[in-house]
Amino acid sequence: MAQLKSLAKDTVIYGLSSIVGRFLNYLLTPLYTHQLAANSGEYGIVTEMYSYTALMLVLLTFGMETTFFRFINKHEEYNPMHVYSTTLIAVASVGVAFVAIVLACLSGIASFLDYTAHPEYIAVMAVCVAVDAFLCIPFAYLRYQRKAVKFASLKLFNIALSIVLNLLFFYFLPLWVEGFEIRVGNVFYINLFCTLILLPLLSRELRGFPWVFDKRLMRKMWQYAWPILLLGIAGILNQTADKIIFRHLVTGEEGKVQLGVYGACVKIAMIMAMITQTFRYAYEPFVFAGEKDKDSKQTYARAMKYYLIFTLLAFLIVVAYLDILKYIIAADYWQGLRVVPIVMAAEIMMGVYFNLSFWYKLIDRTIWGAWFSGIGCAVLIAINIVFIPIYGYMACAWAGFAGYATSMVLSYFVGQKYYPIDYPLKSMGAYVLITLFFFTAMQMVPAEWPLWLRLSVNTLCIVLFIAHVVHYDFPLQSLPVVGKYFRK
Repeated sequence: MAQLKSLAKDTVIYGLSSIVGRFLNYLLTPLYTHQLAANSGEYGIVTEMYSYTALMLVLLTFGMETTFFRFINKHEEYNPMHVYSTTLIAVASVGVAFVAIVLACLSGIASFLDYTAHPEYIAVMAVCVAVDAFLCIPFAYLRYQRKAVKFASLKLFNIALSIVLNLLFFYFLPLWVEGFEIRVGNVFYINLFCTLILLPLLSRELRGFPWVFDKRLMRKMWQYAWPILLLGIAGILNQTADKIIFRHLVTGEEGKVQLGVYGACVKIAMIMAMITQTFRYAYEPFVFAGEKDKDSKQTYARAMKYYLIFTLLAFLIVVAYLDILKYIIAADYWQGLRVVPIVMAAEIMMGVYFNLSFWYKLIDRTIWGAWFSGIGCAVLIAINIVFIPIYGYMACAWAGFAGYATSMVLSYFVGQKYYPIDYPLKSMGAYVLITLFFFTAMQMVPAEWPLWLRLSVNTLCIVLFIAHVVHYDFPLQSLPVVGKYFRK
């Protein structure tokens, strides 16, 4: 229980940078969608470009973030600072090589991606993603040192700076300066500036130790990391492949317009990604540090159940108040709101898959993760290729659902053979069924009812779900401070 309390404490702090930070970032979504009209296709450019950079970030970190945690906790075998410096040098070297290749081949890449009019977008984001990949390691070092406050502070500062600059270039300057032109390229320049500013702020984590590159250590780290790289590629393709291939299947301006609508609506569903990422920041170092505890499997099982409960609650809340949350994006993007529940369900399964993934990381059989994610990715890509020309972005949403479901199911059944954990499946299944019941009830509320009445019915469903949680898993008498008023 003490370990779960420690995990909860770290999760709350990391949540400040992840959930609150991403919520603040949501302020950019209405800004972009109101300034970049849906029929212009410019938000489609933003969606596509960030999909490519997300894939590049996985390639440039090549599994070293997770590998770093695995090796730096082996104090009896390796010098922790040698692990850290070797990881830094490796990721930095790959990043420099990547930027050099992109700049050397810029015209060809711009032609292939249909950005010949603005190759500078590609160059700027190449530098940005290379620096981002490098910064993942000092941020991982902060997590290893349990410096959650500094981690959260830097992340929040970076997001706040980005918001201020975006407001300046996309709202205030067009008001103050006559003839000031709103350009989608400013999104990428602001991103680069905010990324570079983090380098001096992390200078303490980049000095005060010998920069040693241990070739023998690197070979062992790479043996552990390459399956994670394959896993990461497959995993990020599960999130971005639809957006990357969309414009190759729906060509011209129509492709940009549809991609922009889909990308804007997916933003509403990203609350699941926030919760999963927050949980991951705290859970990953927690698992590797506590793997030798005799009750660790029981702890992992309970953590899985609590994760599922809170994500299902978040799912119901977003669906219940979608008539309000839809104002995050401009009205001309609302046509794509039907993808929101599907994408959120897919994100829940992605989080479950992430929690399941620790069995093969702990027994150093990360190749299994590459297989699971690869198969799931293949399912996703196949569905996209076959159905995008017919159903447009709705195919993207269902493809993600099918891909994550495949990876999740495979990981569970194989994991129970090699690293069995007694998950409370009956209780977890009951929560899934209850969620489906309340979701169906919300969808059956007539659209012609007044908004206040629809929201009242939806709120009742949420209250009933919470009541079930409190009764069976979080009894009020067990809570600190207020719990004494409910004890007999």
